Amino acid sequence: MREIMEEVLPSFNSQTPFALATVTRTWSSAPRPVGASMAVSISGEVIGSVSGGCVEGAIYEAALEVLKTGNPCSVTYGVSDDNAFAVGLTCGGTIELFIQVVDKENYPQFAEIAREIRNEVAVGVATIINGEEGLGKRIVFGRQGFAGSLGNADLDKAVFDSALGLLDQGKTKTLKIGSQGQARMEDLSIFVESFAPTPRMIVFGAIDFAAAVSRIGKFMGYHVTVCDARELFATKRRFPEADEIVVDWPHRYLPTVNVDERTVICVLTHDPKFDVPVLEIALRSKAGYIGAMGSRRTHDDRMNRLREIGMTEAELSRLRSPIGLDLGARTPEETAISIAAEIISDIVGGTNQPLRAGDGAIHKTSLASEDEAPPVIKY
Repeated sequence: MREIMEEVLPSFNSQTPFALATVTRTWSSAPRPVGASMAVSISGEVIGSVSGGCVEGAIYEAALEVLKTGNPCSVTYGVSDDNAFAVGLTCGGTIELFIQVVDKENYPQFAEIAREIRNEVAVGVATIINGEEGLGKRIVFGRQGFAGSLGNADLDKAVFDSALGLLDQGKTKTLKIGSQGQARMEDLSIFVESFAPTPRMIVFGAIDFAAAVSRIGKFMGYHVTVCDARELFATKRRFPEADEIVVDWPHRYLPTVNVDERTVICVLTHDPKFDVPVLEIALRSKAGYIGAMGSRRTHDDRMNRLREIGMTEAELSRLRSPIGLDLGARTPEETAISIAAEIISDIVGGTNQPLRAGDGAIHKTSLASEDEAPPVIKY
């Protein structure tokens, strides 16, 4: 929902209802991730995508029906039925979606959620998407508590406790839970959307390679900070795509930042007086990815220096150095692509081999449980 929020907010503010279809679970090679959304207005305008074009036509019709009746619903599309080709999901995947009406009566918290997202405040929404009763009921939550109700206090508390952990990790997921909050029951499906603040990419070293990395980092959706102690080089003119330029010694700046599991740190200084002190801090942080630029000789020297100051082999194993995947990159732009590829591979998971060399699922992550088969689709 985040990617279309600002586009649909004017309709909400003008009290013009629209239907919101959101991917709640996927199986196999579904083309869009969980959380992808598409809005359909009462005039028939479409904003966003939930399948890269595969099933938008069918979802469009379902959304118009929800707008007409006002009743939310869950729908599933896939290839387990002979009619799947007619629907359009020919990629081999299965997707489940929840469609609901958004206006000030049915979704009064929508504008507040948009404000929190815009202000980089962690906020989440937990909605009943399947069950005998309460379909469409929701709680909106943050780290300080929640508002609204799913039906009863025990259910609210149990869902909030589970959802808060997902919010801290920035994860969106469907939970199965009992109607009174029982952990081992599956009376209800609760879709938890987490809107954590934008993940950070911190680039140390104001060099030409850093300019390319900051551009691709911004393209990937990171809040990009470029840090260098040299005021002459760390300028907005040289790094226009960066969200923030910091003139400071890297090892002095990094401890002032809230580094979490989604944080990416790229040390491009390849100068021991800069990179060794900051890597000591980075490798003992929660950062999800830590890479350092340099030749193999520079890498060997850097590793020896880090060992000399007491870094353990377990800590050093987190370092991606020389940074990036071997794509044969030479230019700053090509190098930035190789670094981006390694970041994706590290965080999401991948073989780093050509897709044509494999025979498994292309998309390695799915929020459906691994032992759960996709549903048989009945149209």
